[in-house]
Amino acid sequence: MSVKHFLNTQDWSRPELDALLDQARAFKQTKLGDQLKGKAVALVFFNPSMRTRTSFELGTFQLGGHAVVLQPGKDAWPIEFDLGTVMDGDTEEHIAEVAKVLARYADILAVRAFPKFVDWQIDRQDRVLAAFAKYSPVPVINMETITHPCQELAHILALQEHFGTTDLRGKKYVLTWTYHPKPLNTAVANSALTIATRMGMDVTLLCPTPDYILDERYMGWAQDNVAESGGSLQVSHDIASAYAGADVVYAKSWGALPFFGNWGPEKPIRDQYKHFIVDEAKMALTNNGVFSHCLPLRRNVKATDGVMDSPACIAINEAENRLHVQKAIMAALANP
Repeated sequence: MSVKHFLNTQDWSRPELDALLDQARAFKQTKLGDQLKGKAVALVFFNPSMRTRTSFELGTFQLGGHAVVLQPGKDAWPIEFDLGTVMDGDTEEHIAEVAKVLARYADILAVRAFPKFVDWQIDRQDRVLAAFAKYSPVPVINMETITHPCQELAHILALQEHFGTTDLRGKKYVLTWTYHPKPLNTAVANSALTIATRMGMDVTLLCPTPDYILDERYMGWAQDNVAESGGSLQVSHDIASAYAGADVVYAKSWGALPFFGNWGPEKPIRDQYKHFIVDEAKMALTNNGVFSHCLPLRRNVKATDGVMDSPACIAINEAENRLHVQKAIMAALANP
């Protein structure tokens, strides 16, 4: 019997995603439940977290379960993921044992593991998440690797709440690259592109140059979603035309994939585009558009104080929704 995981929203049908969003709305109205009564969730963090850890721990508690947090290499043994490796280095145990043992203790495993930022051809395999899913006999949740599906659902729930409808078709959605001093993960951008097209919106990917276009896998998912759900997808490098008439502006910073692992030459290119910051002048071009970001956000680097503090900003609502959608995901996986 195959185990159903929550690794990417693209693996779930549209009715299944809609059911998760409906359940999240219900949890938002009624905080406590018993869907995880007597159950345990193991949260495995290879990278830092604030919203993700807090919302998963509290969400598990609110549904009657218990969460345990593990940080391999810090408070848990370092893990080896390659088969055939002679483990005479820093790693102490293999994922083949780790996943199976944790699954004997816990009913759900959840994993956060960012890319190594050295070789995209390796990182795009999502090897840590894939290994947990391969060896675990219980459901595995992606808490952000090279995609961030929990953030996707929180984002869509916030948009549905803002517009007062579950039907987002016909909305102009701008996913805009923004400057950051460091080359960041493409996970949230990959996810935003995926879920916005899945919901049938008219999506514009705004980025400085073709080097900042996202990986072909996620561009392909977006094209498939347009074919299935309607809407449209275009890439733009022109700020004014992209923002014009937008209903949604979603900002994220990411490094250019052609420079992956060789970030030195990319920095002077990235530094030329600090003007991609989301500011009041750009938002004035929109159709009274709403602004959001996954957080954390560097104010006056990615977006101005004026935008972040405006009524148009729903980033806090989106962050709150992480709690509700993750409870819905855990409840669905624990009670198939």
